[in-house]
Amino acid sequence: MKSKRKFTSSFKAKVAIETIKEPSSLSELSLRYELEASQISK
Repeated sequence: MKSKRKFTSSFKAKVAIETIKEPSSLSELSLRYELEASQISK
């Protein structure tokens, strides 16, 4: 069983800023950061 990952506030901010700035789709960002698209959209 995988352990639950914890993300720092700076990592969350980085992902949020890239989501706003980059013309990339959620699927591209989710692959880049190894996250689910639903986690990014929340």
